[in-house]
Amino acid sequence: MNVLSIVGLILAMFLLVFLAMKGIHVLAIGLICSSILAITSGMNIYTVLAESYMPGFTSFITSNFLVFLAGALFGKFMNDSHAADAIANWIVKKLGASKAVLAIVISCFVLAYGGVSVFVVGFTIYPIAISLFKEADLPRKMLPGVIGFGSVTFAMTCPGTPQIQNIIPGQTLGTSTMSGAVVGIIVGIFMFIVGYLWLNKMIKNEVAKGGHFVAREGEEMVQLSEDEMPNVFFSFIPLVATIVLMNLLKLPAAVAIFIGIVIGIILLNKTYKPKMIPDTFAGGATSAISAIANTSAVVGFGAVVKTIPLFQSILDVLLSIPGPALVSAALAVTIICGLTGSASGGLGIAIPLVGPTYVEMGVVPAALHRVAAIASGALDSVPHNGYIVTLLNLCGETHKDAYMPLFWLTVVLPFVSCALAIVLFELFPMLP
Repeated sequence: MNVLSIVGLILAMFLLVFLAMKGIHVLAIGLICSSILAITSGMNIYTVLAESYMPGFTSFITSNFLVFLAGALFGKFMNDSHAADAIANWIVKKLGASKAVLAIVISCFVLAYGGVSVFVVGFTIYPIAISLFKEADLPRKMLPGVIGFGSVTFAMTCPGTPQIQNIIPGQTLGTSTMSGAVVGIIVGIFMFIVGYLWLNKMIKNEVAKGGHFVAREGEEMVQLSEDEMPNVFFSFIPLVATIVLMNLLKLPAAVAIFIGIVIGIILLNKTYKPKMIPDTFAGGATSAISAIANTSAVVGFGAVVKTIPLFQSILDVLLSIPGPALVSAALAVTIICGLTGSASGGLGIAIPLVGPTYVEMGVVPAALHRVAAIASGALDSVPHNGYIVTLLNLCGETHKDAYMPLFWLTVVLPFVSCALAIVLFELFPMLP
């Protein structure tokens, strides 16, 4: 391996984390770190940016903009119509303010298992979650951790989930989304219980230090009386309609969400008037553009990482790691996801490369599928990960204030859970 190239990759990865934690805009970080990779790999900076970074940047926008726009508009509509307030008020009445966190986590899980992309889950659940945090007077800095835990841990990688992270392994291995079901369910329950207890412990510590809910400057937090709020049944219908349209009618996510918004506009006419549509669209579109630009900047960097000569050398080293095959497979997936800053992107690279090799070595495909899916959800949640950047931006929080709960719950917890899955598969290799 070229020593300078290794130094360049380490420096670029360090700066990605360091500059993100310092609050430097991710667009600047992506360009800076991509340039470092080009210089230390002996490649022309302009060529790398024009032929690797920008295609990665623009391809993500092309593939995902409509979904981002639909999700952002849905969240803005739920906020402007006060449907989110009505749902939050109903949950607090039924479960109590102390169960606000549980309600958010379960809501994220239902949306993710209902087929809503984890990127869109954040936009969809945010207005309800912020209302619940306000009602329960919980420290706002914990909100990204709660949403992240509910959407990109057990809900993203458990058996049966329609998330792309659970689909990609099957495209190479010929397995189904229910592969490794028994171990996957056990590990999913482990993630939920440990993560929920851990999350509540962190929130209690923040409250003990005087933390409470604080509205951001310029943020409208209008408090309606119960009589002024829309009907809670009608408030739920746009959410339910979106899930039904995606799963039963198999409509594309963006189309299903747009139809859900139209249904909401019709039903929630008590608190949402047609004259409000332009402002809702403007606010939602602005959020969508900002979120997808930030995410695309990270995807662009991942595209550059894949083009440097060192990347193939790293793959060769990962494939030759001694020990149980599932361990080296999990490490390969985790490290590649960390380098590219993407669970789906890393899986898409790793599984076609390592999957056939390990199956030939005798690894049960179902076990490899489940371990790879869980492993993809660990180091992908580094500070420069597109979902992390989008979620923090959505919640109006900085890496400095709000990243550590995400680190413990979406990096450390999945990593430990992956180790548990490997142990179970090694002890009981023929479990379904």
